[in-house]
Amino acid sequence: MTNEDVSVAATFYKAPFKTSIHLHSFQVHHSSFHFRMKITRMGQWLSLLICLLLLLKAEGVPVGITYVQSAVAKGAVCLDGSPPAYHFHKGSGAGINNWIVHFEGGGWCNNVTTCLSRRDTRLGSSKKMDTTLSFSGFFSNSKKFNPDFYDWNRIKVRYCDGSSFTGDVEAVNPATNLHFRGARVFAAVVEDLLAKGMKNAQNAIISGCSAGGLAAILNCDRFKSLLPTTTKVKCLADAGYFINVKDVSGAQRILEFYSQVVQTHGSAKYLPASCTSRLSPGLCFFPQNVVSQISTPIFFVNAAYDSWQIKNILAPGAADPHGQWRECKLDIKKCSQNQLGVMQGFRTDFLRAFGAVGNSPSKGNFVDGCYAHCQTGTQETWLRNDSPVVGNTTIAKAVGDWFYDRRPFRQIDCAYPCNPTCHNRIFDQNKLPEE
Repeated sequence: MTNEDVSVAATFYKAPFKTSIHLHSFQVHHSSFHFRMKITRMGQWLSLLICLLLLLKAEGVPVGITYVQSAVAKGAVCLDGSPPAYHFHKGSGAGINNWIVHFEGGGWCNNVTTCLSRRDTRLGSSKKMDTTLSFSGFFSNSKKFNPDFYDWNRIKVRYCDGSSFTGDVEAVNPATNLHFRGARVFAAVVEDLLAKGMKNAQNAIISGCSAGGLAAILNCDRFKSLLPTTTKVKCLADAGYFINVKDVSGAQRILEFYSQVVQTHGSAKYLPASCTSRLSPGLCFFPQNVVSQISTPIFFVNAAYDSWQIKNILAPGAADPHGQWRECKLDIKKCSQNQLGVMQGFRTDFLRAFGAVGNSPSKGNFVDGCYAHCQTGTQETWLRNDSPVVGNTTIAKAVGDWFYDRRPFRQIDCAYPCNPTCHNRIFDQNKLPEE
């Protein structure tokens, strides 16, 4: 009770002959109190609702799906033969002729068995894809949360071929109905976007996350060749710098896996010839063997302790039969000193492989010391008050400065756990550690 309620109760007690009057007074005050409480609660709920709406606005805007039906006649299809798809949020104002074409990630399939396991999922069929995706971070339409690119045309290309958009096998086995046509999907999507206005692009960025980040690296020069010569084209690879290292058991599994991906999908002819003329096609799936020959300006966003690579390249389940790495892979804070030592070794290997990027002024990088994977498409890691910084700079600022030639940006963070701004990923205990 408030002091006012106590005072009313005391008055009621002291005046028994005016009970009805004071009882009425008490009821009025009591009702007034509850009314004010209801108003206060309504105000709190309204404030909460407004905060949630602002948060949703900050965190993402829903964008519907577009199916590229015309691609089917060209054989540019998903693993199951369905048409490719993308989500397109149109630009406005000064950004109307600027384009971001982003390629989704989701691993790879390396043989008929693993491709069949993807065929009837969103990673192999546009029939299984969500019809709406949320755009935030690098794709946000908010000037506050994406100051350099908010008014651009922003496209997320869905991933349904399993080869980082590099495959092209003409034959289709009727028993499996698997189509290995990632390179055709890439060409068909770009052609469709050119017809929708990208042919007038003043600025264009090809980007991607994870397997899509690798696609942005492998297709960087190809993308530029498909756009008008007057367009300023640059490439952005987020978590796409996969390295060729042995796992904790000493096996060279990722090299074998990539070689099988390239063989299954017939990718060799769509990998950079500057690499395949020197090395086996499987080795040309690794950025470290390709990046030095890329002529189009390119920026790399990567965690030195890339969580996907730690989980699937350094310590995959096959190399860890007793599950000793399971807890560590789910949460870096649960790693033993020995495991952290192995992960520091992975960082050393990563930086050595990353050295292949060289010192060209057209290349830039933001390599943080975080346990993370894909950081451009999430608002909390792209640009927010608590976003990760390297060299006192957020990812959004680094990419914007580099793209607009305000200043070069090439920063490599110190070793874990030195960066307090990191958003280190923690994975659900009930889910498999593989993504």
